[in-house]
Amino acid sequence: MEIVASGIRPTGNLHLGNYFGAVKSFLQMQNEYQCYFFIADWHSLTTHPHPDNIRNSVKTILAEYLACGIDPEKAALYVQSDVREVAELYLYLNMNAYLGELERVTSFKDKVRTQPNNVNAGLLTYPSLMAADIIIHKAVKVPVGKDQEQNMEMARHFARRFNNIYGVDYFTEPASFHLSAKAVKVPGLDGSGKMGKSEGNAIYLIDDEKTIKKKVMKAVSDSGPTEPNSEKPEPIANLFAMMEIVSEQSTYDHFNELYNNCSIRYGDMKKQLAEDINLFCAPIRERILDILANEEYLEKVARQGAEKARASAAKTLSEVRQIIGFRP
Repeated sequence: MEIVASGIRPTGNLHLGNYFGAVKSFLQMQNEYQCYFFIADWHSLTTHPHPDNIRNSVKTILAEYLACGIDPEKAALYVQSDVREVAELYLYLNMNAYLGELERVTSFKDKVRTQPNNVNAGLLTYPSLMAADIIIHKAVKVPVGKDQEQNMEMARHFARRFNNIYGVDYFTEPASFHLSAKAVKVPGLDGSGKMGKSEGNAIYLIDDEKTIKKKVMKAVSDSGPTEPNSEKPEPIANLFAMMEIVSEQSTYDHFNELYNNCSIRYGDMKKQLAEDINLFCAPIRERILDILANEEYLEKVARQGAEKARASAAKTLSEVRQIIGFRP
């Protein structure tokens, strides 16, 4: 069975965009591949989070994954820092990485521009840690967004360079795995772009009904169409795109008809959209809260996931050490 590896940084709760993107992909893949899904708490250290924030975020993301349907019996679901072998492989990859190529990575250059007072070594070597996360399991497929494609190319580059330096054919070059044809792009509530944490335009799976309604009612709209069957501007198209995802087809058709005949009232549409989003999120939210309250179960899942991941990682690292020339 082919191996898949992917992770998410514990920098906030999962939102609808995460659910219809990465999480739905994970749900499909856990039935078809040998999967390693991890919470990338080491990666989060580049932002210098408080220890309590790391612990709480890891716990919450783990509960959210489980609530969404990730099955720890099917996939290894673990916390990155529980698999120490990754850090050792990261060291070896860094020894073969060059400053110039790391500085040319687009995501690093973006960070240098946007946070000039926190340009740390972890940001610079992010691609080599990401590569270690992947090739430690000898993964052949990695579900990633297109914004991570350069880092994926670096992972392939590091795997290929290791093979060349030591004259072996050990690491497979991992392939990016896009489910974009099946994944749903969830728009943000600010009238442009996609839903995201940093954009502040997200509805989180754990949001309560009151919070959801407040966010939706503040969503960007306009004064309404003045010509029948006119094209929807982006903020309005985003509202309809969201409704198409969470509402009944008849509901979508009703408001689409009102828009086309210029009689739509966005307040009514937003109220209905908020209700439908809450209906979708409510059962997931309840499962998240139930799982968060069960510390013993969360610890068991994390421990079992780490055991599976470490068994895979230890085998790889033992062979890597032998290839490099270290004692067993």
